[in-house]
Amino acid sequence: MWSFCARAPSGFQYELNSHYITCVLKANPVMASAPIAPYNSSPLGNSSSPNASRESLKMEPLADVAMLPGEERVIDKDIIYICPFNAAVKGKVFITNYRLYFKNTDSETPVTLDVPLGVISRVEKMGGASSRGENSYGLEITCKDMRNLRFALKQEGHSRRDIFEILFKYAFPLSHGMQLFAFLSQEKYEENGWNVYEAMGEYRRQGLPSSEWRVTFINKNYELCDTYPTILVVPYKATEEDLRRVATFRSRCRIPVLSWFHKENHAVIMRCSQPLVGMSGKRNKDDERYLDLIREANGTTKLTIYDARPNVNAVANKATGGGYEGDDAYQNAELVFLDIHNIHVMRESLKKLKDIVYPNVEESHWLSSLESTHWLEHIKLVLSGAIQVADKVSSGSSVVVHCSDGWDRTAQLTSLAMLMLDSFYRTLRGFQVLLEKEWISFGHKFASRIGHGDKNHADQDRSPIFLQFIDCVWQMTKQFPTAFEFNERLLVVILDHLYSCRFGTFLYNCESARESNNVRVKTVSLWSFVDSDTSLYINPFYTSESSRVLYPVASMRHLELWVTYYIRWNPRIQHQQQSPVEQRYKELLALRDQYLKKLEELQLSDSTHLTNSSTPNAATPNQHITHLQTPF
Repeated sequence: MWSFCARAPSGFQYELNSHYITCVLKANPVMASAPIAPYNSSPLGNSSSPNASRESLKMEPLADVAMLPGEERVIDKDIIYICPFNAAVKGKVFITNYRLYFKNTDSETPVTLDVPLGVISRVEKMGGASSRGENSYGLEITCKDMRNLRFALKQEGHSRRDIFEILFKYAFPLSHGMQLFAFLSQEKYEENGWNVYEAMGEYRRQGLPSSEWRVTFINKNYELCDTYPTILVVPYKATEEDLRRVATFRSRCRIPVLSWFHKENHAVIMRCSQPLVGMSGKRNKDDERYLDLIREANGTTKLTIYDARPNVNAVANKATGGGYEGDDAYQNAELVFLDIHNIHVMRESLKKLKDIVYPNVEESHWLSSLESTHWLEHIKLVLSGAIQVADKVSSGSSVVVHCSDGWDRTAQLTSLAMLMLDSFYRTLRGFQVLLEKEWISFGHKFASRIGHGDKNHADQDRSPIFLQFIDCVWQMTKQFPTAFEFNERLLVVILDHLYSCRFGTFLYNCESARESNNVRVKTVSLWSFVDSDTSLYINPFYTSESSRVLYPVASMRHLELWVTYYIRWNPRIQHQQQSPVEQRYKELLALRDQYLKKLEELQLSDSTHLTNSSTPNAATPNQHITHLQTPF
């Protein structure tokens, strides 16, 4: 478990390699623990690109970290790392086209940093040539994963110019006409992660098409909607011309399309964007009829429309041509506002959270400080909205979900509701399918929200919407520890590679952009990496329950801050990678497997012996099995 400490316990040692900072406060053989396996360790070993430049070959060997295939050294430099948890540390920084790696040189206790350049949000110069004070001249790096880094250099001869320019160039390649590392990587895996999700296969698994719902290829060239996938499921009675007319009345042409189908009661989850009502209160008969077709598909009396926004925001959107479904126009629908705030509010909330968790956690005002960020309050509202969606569908009523453009809060609500309703999405493979379907193929703007390779750190489009969704999933795994096949490690790896730009999975804003940039051909999928060793991501407590609907408690009393993600960089917080109960359970499972294997061997041996024996009083196989029973 994690515990908040005002001071580091005496003799406490903390080591995290790879994505983690390694800060060893004091070496103590009694308390020292083995280093935690890195989340991004390459299974391919220490192999650098054969195209490394001559300069790179002259550089000091970098034996501490496994270079990825396609990764090339760019610069080495003596530097001082200003560790916020300890004293300033002298060492050497190595910058490649993928990462920043620092290792200390002045101490027996290791202090290392391994930071993918994609994680960097901002690089600034600290101090000037005339700055006074020790270590006042150098660089300050702001990261997207809840930490900041500071380095000091000597003040003579513009010593930071070269490293600043190189770091700025390689951390923000798109701003300098260069490629993201995912396109340079030469990693190879047996599993092809791009095959995880196949739209028609997933719709068939749900029981589609049916007499009420049909598959349409109207968007095969992204002509109807350039941010939707090519394969869509719509009401059987809706014609292609109906779809085109509805598209003219929905923001970004994102018409209501099916996300999930309930096999038993035939209720559906539909997703879309806001109607273009505007200040004049425009109506569209085709849109109104289309929503009626959705309602009629399973005989729902009233179609429930969940608008993720606060009511006041939805009204304000009328001024920019948007709006919501009014009672007068949509008489067979019920409109419910879920009060989830916009991307700007979420961005500011995460900034406040970062301020209270990095670098120091103040014990005395912790609860009030956490409350002031409103982060858990936003998590509660998203979860609460998803619960309402899942409950309505479970009771047999179809729903339509939208926010403004249908690619942020809408994705949060539909995917979480589907996670609650459908146990398939709670498996390791199913969760990958869920992300590919509801987030990636349906056009969550990953490039805009994360800012991959872009130097514009103040871009107002950036927002932690996907992080918030993963946090909600983590909250569910805490409340239902046996319901998910995957563990917390998977969630952290997903977030780490959301930023790293090592894989192509989260690049670009929509499917059409990925297709035009040949992402599936030129980059590796994150799922290739994950599926190369699934044992790392399996929850040993998982119990499959196919028909169970999960209803988490969306109450502030039951929600927790995800400490193992948000405060993982702080060595004063004791981190146990695995609980003693989980470790013991894994050991018992391994022991059980050994006993079962031995039992099979003995049964086989006895069967062979009985077959070859002519003794009339030979024992039967069943008798032998009885004698070999184990406590397992």
